[in-house]
Amino acid sequence: MTEEKGPETVKTGTTTVGITFKDGVVLATEKRATMGTMIAHKNTQKLFRIDNHLGLTVAGLVGDAQLLARYLTAEVELYRMKNNRPITVKGAANLLSNILSGSRYYPYWVQLVIGGVDSTGPSIYALDAAGGSIPDIYVATGSGSPFVYGVMEDYYKEDMKEGEAVDLAIRAVTMAMRRDAASGNGISVAVITSKKGFTELEEKDIAHRIEKMGL
Repeated sequence: MTEEKGPETVKTGTTTVGITFKDGVVLATEKRATMGTMIAHKNTQKLFRIDNHLGLTVAGLVGDAQLLARYLTAEVELYRMKNNRPITVKGAANLLSNILSGSRYYPYWVQLVIGGVDSTGPSIYALDAAGGSIPDIYVATGSGSPFVYGVMEDYYKEDMKEGEAVDLAIRAVTMAMRRDAASGNGISVAVITSKKGFTELEEKDIAHRIEKMGL
């Protein structure tokens, strides 16, 4: 991600990924934030719980990403209170798309992935800084995304089980961290299903899976 320093902004990188599987979605990110060639932070939050059925990954300016995560969380909660039901994943993606596209005079320098489960099943949307919103079965953002897509093209298959999807997300982010200098310092992973809702994996579980896969 890009760390802001005074009036200047230095472009850096990130790796995030969202994957759909048979019963839900997996969202994963690494944790490094940089300023140019310097590692500014080693435990940056890039994965956010928006609602029990909805999650968000962020890449880009730290300030913009945090603001948008708070903004979306509040709007989704208001929707639930007003309508007595949770917003759909597509509805949340459209809402955030409108926020992004309505800020042309001060654009938010971010790439976002919204994923979750609703009555239509699991889905993931990729959003760009101009407000473009595109659904897909898997998506990656940030400077490490080319390496993620290479892993996805090789390993992804339809109707994967939860464990397979979690392992694939960890494998993809790990490979990106090995080749992208702006990505590193650990992995965050969350699983969203209709039965369990939003669940974030513990570090020891992620480490065990990495060891088991021999990565």
